[in-house]
Amino acid sequence: MPTYISFIAFTAFVAIYSWYKLRNEKLSSQDGYFLGGRSLSGVLIAGSMLLTNISTEHLVGMNGSSYKNGFIIVAWEVTSALALIVAALYFVPTYLKMGLTTIPQYLEQRYDGLTRTLVALFLIVSFAVTLLPIVLYTGAINLESIFNVSEVLEITKGEGLWITVIVIGVVGSVYAIFGGLKAVAFSDTINGIGLFIGGLMVPVLALWDIGDGNIFTGLSKVYQAAPEKFNVIGKADSVLPFSTLFTGLVINQLYFWGMNQTIIQRAFGAKNLAEAQKGLLYTGVLKLLVPIIIVLPGIIGFYYFGDSLYNNQDLIYPELVKKVLPLGFVGFFAAVVMGAVLSTFNSVLNSTATLFSIGIFKRYLHKSASEKQMVRAGKLTSLVLAIFAIMVAPLVAGAPEGLYQLLQQLNGIFFIPIASIMIAGLFIPKISATAAKITLFFGLAFYILSSFVFEVNIHFVHLWGIEFVLNMVMMYGLSYLYPNTNTFTPKDIGVVDMHPWKYAKLMGVILVILTIAIYIWQGHWN
Repeated sequence: MPTYISFIAFTAFVAIYSWYKLRNEKLSSQDGYFLGGRSLSGVLIAGSMLLTNISTEHLVGMNGSSYKNGFIIVAWEVTSALALIVAALYFVPTYLKMGLTTIPQYLEQRYDGLTRTLVALFLIVSFAVTLLPIVLYTGAINLESIFNVSEVLEITKGEGLWITVIVIGVVGSVYAIFGGLKAVAFSDTINGIGLFIGGLMVPVLALWDIGDGNIFTGLSKVYQAAPEKFNVIGKADSVLPFSTLFTGLVINQLYFWGMNQTIIQRAFGAKNLAEAQKGLLYTGVLKLLVPIIIVLPGIIGFYYFGDSLYNNQDLIYPELVKKVLPLGFVGFFAAVVMGAVLSTFNSVLNSTATLFSIGIFKRYLHKSASEKQMVRAGKLTSLVLAIFAIMVAPLVAGAPEGLYQLLQQLNGIFFIPIASIMIAGLFIPKISATAAKITLFFGLAFYILSSFVFEVNIHFVHLWGIEFVLNMVMMYGLSYLYPNTNTFTPKDIGVVDMHPWKYAKLMGVILVILTIAIYIWQGHWN
């Protein structure tokens, strides 16, 4: 009973707080619904970015992967700080100067309308078939395990997961459909605080238990039991080789933090450039800390359970939560998990609604649509996508390398082609619209064939790097055959104040030093 009370209490608090903060907001306008009225502060942006990024595919998936593979997977997190620096100093000033609401809007001005539409469709499909189903399913694993839904309802575990997926999907849809981006941002901030408190409780209480009341003794025991799992340098045959940091991982991180609509839409909603830069760089600091929550518990799980769950690595985190948290706190943590799921789920729904309403509905289906009609179309899009994700979610079970690795592998289908034409558009004026469109489809075909059709013995992150280089070469060559006729230069249209944060570059230098220090400190180079 304490579990259910604390779960309901925290979940209700987040909902009531978000409603209270939004009670006087005008959500019928385009900027009001999709961008929070361009009024977000750096703290709100950072909280929402982190919670949009950190969901149960991290809590479940990354801890499952670290349980099996150790700290080498920390690269997914700490290298994010470097990408956030680039996004804060180089990408976001251009976006805010242009007054963008979506990334495809940039592509229309830089290339043409068809490029914008193609990328919008790519993004909508990628959200629908990869991210949303995996987020829902990992959330269901955690909540079904904590509350024993299948036992309480006397049904099979599979049926329990289905019911949990439906509940999460319905609640998440309500947030996204009725509250818009600002509701997402406010609920994310509170859930972010809860995630750090609840997430830290798991390793802290576990180490306290292992060390008989001394956390550092507990950490020492965990290290001594499996020192190899604390190495951050992945070998060539590991799940994430160290060399991938210098190939495809760089491109993936730049895309995710600087060009991904779901993430960067928070920066588009900033009240000015300084707050946007603060939000991105604060997020960089948090990304250096989150491995304590989403990597360390997996290794602690190995100390407790050995290799008994190697064939079911995505179950290790829920098992650890039940083992170390006091009964009353299990409900609070379940609410935090629910919040993390809802954060990513409703953020993606809101971003997809933005892409569809502005990029497709307004352009092709109803050119004279009012702002209210666009918002209504966005809400309907969110509803359809939520239903689809609920139906697909249970089909992602049983990924051989774990759900987080599956998510990253599937993401590459769409992300690398889009990143290629975005980076070319931002930094190489010569690249033409025709070259960009052809390269979009070339990159898509190359990755699908090399990853899922033919047996290519190359790590998929290296394939990202290879594809990116091929894409750039192809675009450069095609631009000789089809020269660029669009002399595009970003212009400041005066939507927000463009004075940068005076400490942005200093914060960037600090983040670079801290990232390198982590690899020097925890790297076993022999």
